[in-house]
Amino acid sequence: MARIAGVDLPKNKRGVIGLTYIYGIGRSRAEEILEKADISEETKVREWSDENIKVISGLVQNQYLVEGELRTEVQMNIKRLMDIACYRGLRHRKGLPLRGQRTQTNARTRKGKKKTVANKKKATK
Repeated sequence: MARIAGVDLPKNKRGVIGLTYIYGIGRSRAEEILEKADISEETKVREWSDENIKVISGLVQNQYLVEGELRTEVQMNIKRLMDIACYRGLRHRKGLPLRGQRTQTNARTRKGKKKTVANKKKATK
């Protein structure tokens, strides 16, 4: 089993897809890494030799920000926005969408489950 940057890659997937299981590596970056390592994109992860895994692991850890370091950096960027109280930081703090999406009807993913508000009672005469 190939373990790169603390992530176990799935054996039965093609190399280019297997690398995308690492946080911070998408499809284009995975293609770039395999090209630098001289490994075919079509080769399955289980067919990689120990030497191939060592080369890929070295490339990933030395040239790219992945997994824990990247997550930390993203969280620090969000915290900075919240600390300087800019618009995006305030939206993060309130748990609302950041980029101008409508919130009256949508934005359930960001806002969470509906909080039902009871109607006012009508005054009886």
